[in-house]
Amino acid sequence: MNNMLKNKQIFNVFFREKPAMMLVGLKQGKIDVYASSLAKQIDCTYSHVVKILQEMEEAGLITFEKQGRLKLLTLTKKGGEVADFIQKIRDVL
Repeated sequence: MNNMLKNKQIFNVFFREKPAMMLVGLKQGKIDVYASSLAKQIDCTYSHVVKILQEMEEAGLITFEKQGRLKLLTLTKKGGEVADFIQKIRDVL
């Protein structure tokens, strides 16, 4: 088994991959991020992404900002810090 695949498996032991990558994806987002675009980015269903995002909002990691019919996703300061830590751990593994 190649080393990168082994590292990814170890990372997934500690973190649920989709939620962790959602935070990292929001942190790296260069343009406006919406639940639908995030679902495509991490290859996940829209309904699953919305459920996870609601949990993240309750935990104070993200905020939703209504823009017309869409909700723009923004990391809070706490969410940005968590995303940074996730990325650092992933890089070390």
